[in-house]
Order: sequence, then structure tokens, then C-alpha cells
Amino acid sequence: TPQPGPHADAERGLPVPPRIDRPWGWFETLAEGGDYRVKRLYLNPGRRISLQRHSHRSEHWVVVSGSGLLSCDGETHAAMPGTVLFIPVAAIHRAEAHADADGLEIIEVQRGSWLSEDDIERFEDDFGRLAPAA
Repeated sequence: TPQPGPHADAERGLPVPPRIDRPWGWFETLAEGGDYRVKRLYLNPGRRISLQRHSHRSEHWVVVSGSGLLSCDGETHAAMPGTVLFIPVAAIHRAEAHADADGLEIIEVQRGSWLSEDDIERFEDDFGRLAPAA
């Protein structure tokens, strides 16, 4: 299944953000400042991120390609190019790419006091990344 093509900046000889591989696909950080971070996420067909929440940040998701489902606090929305979802601090959420699509690509804008991959509390995970019970 084809993934999004090379970054447009690479074609112009400009720096390209490194991709961080995850079991569900990958992400790259496009921009960041004191209280914001902008990421590009790509979910492989049929994959989904953890059912999760963040204690220190909200997120805005904008679907730019592909199709799937987005959920936030029990509400599920069809994901297609142009779909926008706001995820408040502490909201339980997940994104999922349809198995028969070319994946799901999302631009994510994080805003908050602490922007870290450590600010993820997972409730369900297809890849065994749940924290052990205390």
C-alpha cells in the first residue's frame, strides 16, 4: 500500500523532519514552540493508535488524506480529508485507518504546558504497550 510521498521540502533541498516509527505507522514533528507542537501522523491501513488521554495538552486533528474513524470521549466520527476534531485535555481518544484505504494521514496541533510522548495514558493498545497495573 503506498504511503505519502516524499516531503515537498526534500524536493527543494530543504531539511526534512525525521520520521519516528511506531507499530501503527509513523509521525514527524513539523514545528514547535513553547506551548505548541505540530505533528504529521500516518496510520497504516487497518491500524489504530492506542485508546489514550493526555493530562497536559489538548489536540486538534485535521485529516489530510485517507479514511478511517476518529473517536473522542465516546463519540465516533468518520475520518476523511477535511475532517477536523478537537480533543480537550483529559479526553479519551483514538484514530483508526480503514483496512481497505491507503492509510490515514493527520496533522495534529498540540497545545499545553507539557508536550511529551510521556504524557500518554493508554487504556487499550493493539501492540502491548499498556502500563502494568500498580
